[in-house]
Amino acid sequence: MNHAKNMFKYHVWANKVLLERMKELPSNVLYEEVNSSYPTIAQTFSHVYVVDVMWLQVLKGIDMQEALDASISLLESSNLFSIDEFEQSFELLTLQYKEWMTSQKDLEHKINLNNPWTGARNTAYSEILLHVANHGTYHRGNITTMLRQQGYASTMNDYSLYWYL
Repeated sequence: MNHAKNMFKYHVWANKVLLERMKELPSNVLYEEVNSSYPTIAQTFSHVYVVDVMWLQVLKGIDMQEALDASISLLESSNLFSIDEFEQSFELLTLQYKEWMTSQKDLEHKINLNNPWTGARNTAYSEILLHVANHGTYHRGNITTMLRQQGYASTMNDYSLYWYL
């Protein structure tokens, strides 16, 4: 299997593992404010979701700034999602990513990515998929820290555990 596709599958799995852990905790943990990169776990999951939506639009040929503007409109509502709503939203988005990947013959195909912060760059689809996985890993680490700040253990969702599925 293509490494980028496999890393995306890991991203999906790790999100599910962490959302399952969240279901075991009191519902207020999701919205409890802590000192972190985002004020709440819900806002962190929301950020990951909205950025994943944005990158899918870019993969589908939408200009990055346009995709960013469109996805930001999702923040207000997704910041308030329940665990079940996050789970459903990520599942639907995963289906859309899988549909897109099925339609692609060459994940090494490059597009001109015009990043509003850094400028234009020829970027392979595979690089974007790897970035989506890496970005999610970073923020799942934030969520682990946020859980610890609230007195709860997280759950292991390391890539090396995913190998054994």
